[in-house]
Amino acid sequence: MNTRPFAAEKISQTASFIIDENITLVFPLFDAFEERKWEPSWNPKLIYPETEVIEVGTTFSIDGDNKEPSCLWRVIQFDPASYFIQYFVSTRHRDWTISVKCESEAENTQTKVSVTYTFIGLTPEGNELNRTHINQMYQQDLQDWKQAIDNYLFAS
Repeated sequence: MNTRPFAAEKISQTASFIIDENITLVFPLFDAFEERKWEPSWNPKLIYPETEVIEVGTTFSIDGDNKEPSCLWRVIQFDPASYFIQYFVSTRHRDWTISVKCESEAENTQTKVSVTYTFIGLTPEGNELNRTHINQMYQQDLQDWKQAIDNYLFAS
């Protein structure tokens, strides 16, 4: 019999990449509904408010898989003047935040995008899912995100 109590684990990782476009065009692509433009499989289901607007409190769900049938997402910070957005995501086994910060580079001709995922396991399964997810997510240091955004922005 295992008498060791459950210990929630917190793990976090950040990666950055450069997009060769002005910040005013890049930052909106991290809006939950604009992300569809560069990630065709992304399909948020709006819960609140009644229209697809990004503001603190915007809430939506995403279909998951067998281990996590759905994820509930909420915008918890949104500061367009600072080009920053943060989401809180929860499931039965874990929760996490996704923080996206954009910074203007090269006299406004490039945008540095920094993305941080911070996971907390709520169950032993959650701890394991977090380790697996963060390793998969950052396997390419989000260069797959950069490529998808570049493909959207610069496809002829």
